[in-house]
Amino acid sequence: MLDVLAHRVYRHLFLAQVIALIGTGLTTVALALLAHDLAEGQAGVVLGTALAIKMVAYVGIAPLVGAYASRLPRRTLLVSLDLLRAAVVCALPFVTEVWQIYVLIFLLNACSAGFTPVFQAMIPDILEDEEQYTRALSLSRLAYDLENLLSPMAAAALLMVMGFDVLFVINALAFVISAALVISVILPASHPLEEAPGVWRRVTHGMRIYLKTPRLRGLLALNLAVSAAGAMQIVNTVVLVRSVLNLGEKEVALAFAAAGGGSMLIALLLPKVLERVSERPVMLLGGVMMALSLYLGWLGPSFAGLVGLWLLLGAGASLVMTPTGRLLKRSCQPEERPALFAAQFSLSHSCWLVTYPLAGWLGVNRGLTGTFALLGTVALAATGLAALIWHAHDPMALEHEHAAQSHTHLHYHDEHHQHEHEGWEGPEPHRHSHHHSPGSHGHVFVIDDHHSHWPS
Repeated sequence: MLDVLAHRVYRHLFLAQVIALIGTGLTTVALALLAHDLAEGQAGVVLGTALAIKMVAYVGIAPLVGAYASRLPRRTLLVSLDLLRAAVVCALPFVTEVWQIYVLIFLLNACSAGFTPVFQAMIPDILEDEEQYTRALSLSRLAYDLENLLSPMAAAALLMVMGFDVLFVINALAFVISAALVISVILPASHPLEEAPGVWRRVTHGMRIYLKTPRLRGLLALNLAVSAAGAMQIVNTVVLVRSVLNLGEKEVALAFAAAGGGSMLIALLLPKVLERVSERPVMLLGGVMMALSLYLGWLGPSFAGLVGLWLLLGAGASLVMTPTGRLLKRSCQPEERPALFAAQFSLSHSCWLVTYPLAGWLGVNRGLTGTFALLGTVALAATGLAALIWHAHDPMALEHEHAAQSHTHLHYHDEHHQHEHEGWEGPEPHRHSHHHSPGSHGHVFVIDDHHSHWPS
């Protein structure tokens, strides 16, 4: 898997991602301590509100940036967002009111909502080989899981010798280092994109591709399954361990580590599996595993049982999340990747925006046993819906018909554009009025300017 790091550009970008993740993990701990300083007994409410604001920023800002990302040089955009994040984090130690936390958290995560989809959409242009790209996806999954495991421990060690305010400064430095690593490489240029007329059509362009593609509608259902299982694990683990099992903080950390361990195990194994098996059965298996882990939680497991369930849950979530980039890459033209990755970022976090408060509310008002059962049902129903929407026969090339059409858009003189030029049209890609005759043919099919609906 590590041979993908031999690619210099990807290696620098991966290091930038890892360093920024570590810094963000330290800020998560420092933010909890800052909330306690300002609100004391209401710190949980402050953190819950901050988490909701984070999700709102993700859902709302990602499509906006995705709509206009192709207009800007990638390196300039990514470096600017890294430096903006550094500036926002530097302001956190000077907060004196709770509302200031909310404003800064929105700004910080608005920048992340712009950075992450653009970063993710660029990797397929750097690693064009499918196997190399799959290894990169697995490495990215490992990086996220290791950050979840190691950042709290690193924060605890640092807090023994310094105040929590310094963690914010370390995070700012991490973002600056990330920006420097991005500057150190030459990134592939953005693909020219024929932009849809009107702000709303540009903002929703990625969403339209996403929701008109059956495999991606299935992915959206699986995103809901991941968020239902993940919300149960993230929101209610501390309650299960401390209040139900009457155990300590060490056991809480071990329970969280079990989910991360399951996810990392799958991330290590999955590249070889995907050389032999398509994404659909792998991802549906992940959905079933998550639902099963929640239903087994209904039985009221011991601590050892809970660790086993969270291991299963983390493995199932990784089976769904790790191959996601492959589906997105396959489902659009290269120039539309930023918009489509932004749509995935926004829609997946919309699911979390629902399931986070749902898991907390159900845990308080319906008990943890009922919460396991209800969220397990959500995960199972979502997986079943994905299986129905995303057909087992999902070829890349599809036979389809075209009606006669005359239009103007940016294009190359390729197999879809066999027409005469008069000489004034300029270098390709160029834009001029041209005609398409009616007919039927087959080729790799994605939703784009020439294919607005999926063939039946």
